[in-house]
Parts: sequence; C-alpha cells; structure tokens
Amino acid sequence: MAWFFTESNIATEKYSLFGESAKHISKVLRMNRGEEITLVTPDKTQCLCRISEITAECVTVDVLEKSICQNEPDIEVTLYQALPKGDKMDYIIQKCVELGVSRIVPVLSARCVSRPDAKSLAKKQVRWQKIALQAAMQSRRGIIPQVCECVTFSKAAELAKENDKTIIFYEMGGESVKNILTDTPKSIGIFIGSEGGFEQDEVDKIVASNGNTATLGKRILRCETAPLAALSIIMYQTGNFD
Repeated sequence: MAWFFTESNIATEKYSLFGESAKHISKVLRMNRGEEITLVTPDKTQCLCRISEITAECVTVDVLEKSICQNEPDIEVTLYQALPKGDKMDYIIQKCVELGVSRIVPVLSARCVSRPDAKSLAKKQVRWQKIALQAAMQSRRGIIPQVCECVTFSKAAELAKENDKTIIFYEMGGESVKNILTDTPKSIGIFIGSEGGFEQDEVDKIVASNGNTATLGKRILRCETAPLAALSIIMYQTGNFD
C-alpha cells in the first residue's frame, strides 16, 4: 500500500494532499478513486485512507482507521557522518533511513577530502532531505528522519553530548558494540569517518566527553559500508530486528 507523510495531524474524517504527494499519487502511481493509501502524521499516527477525489493538484481521502505507527525503533540513533567523496552520502542516507536512523548530521572532519562551500552544501542538504523522505516512504517509517546542516567536527562533538551514549567507530580499534551496549540507552550518537578515517585528536575529543571507541571487526570497511554495519549491529543488539 502506498505510504505518505502529512505536514499536520489529522483531526477530521477527510484530508487533502497537495503538491508532490498529489502528483505522485495521480501521475506516478496512477491511482484512482476508491483505492486505499496510508498517511502518517507528525505525531506518528498511521491512518488508513480511501481516495474520494483525485486530480493532479489535489487528492482528497476519507480516513477509515487510525492507529499508532509501530514501525519505529525504540531507540533514537543519530549518525554523525564525515562527508565522503562523490555521491556516497546519497547512498548512506537512503540505506540508514531504511535501517531506522532517527537523524543524520553531515560532518566536516579533518580528513574529509570533499569540502563543498556553503552554497553547495545548502543544495545538497535539500537533496539529502528528499532522499530521506523517499526512503522513509519506501520503508514505511513512522517519521521522516532529519538531515541536518553540515557542521564541524567540534560542533558535532558538542551536539553528541545530548545523547545518552556516544560511539565513535575507529579503524585503529576499540570495543565491540555488544560490550558497549550493556544497558539500553534511549538515544545513541554514532560517528563514522570519511575515506581517511578520523584523526587521533578527534577520537580523543569524543572519549573525553565519555564517548566510546568501537570496532567493526578486523576488516576495514568503506565509509559507505561502515554506517550500515554499525546501525545494523545497534538495531540487532537493542532488539529492533525482532
């Protein structure tokens, strides 16, 4: 069933979608009156709806059922991803949203080769957020994970203090995620490096703020593989693959 997000909560028995959502339903999916779709509101209410009116500009639905969306992990994971080269960030965002990430913060670390200017970063952020939306629709998420503005590593380290636990994955070694997650935190921040990894002083900065260094095993993973492996392990260890 087609899955869409609304910009506001639904308090009535009818609701109308406009813009890209209406165009996607009418022009791309070529749906008709009487067909059913699912709408998810900002408060994570999942609404089963039936299309009553449809044009290219507006789709109106009758709300049939409401329930709390059960598709979200019970842990919030923020990915602090050092900017990789090329379009690898597109792939990272898409797959991490599918796996259950709550928020993605692009980071300019010391070893980032890719260093776009502010104007280019602003355009990238818009594209990345659209990728997050599409991935959330495809994987039937209860939220649209936010792709934040790009920050320096120092800023990211400060932001990460808001999490119950922070983990930096370091190619020079560390503990296993299983040993780090002996309790069940409500929120985790994970740092993943770009192609060149992290400088030692960056790792030290996270450790000084009560963060943990972690390993993903004996093999060195690519920067686009590491966040998927890390997130999968965390979701498994916290029971979110059950």
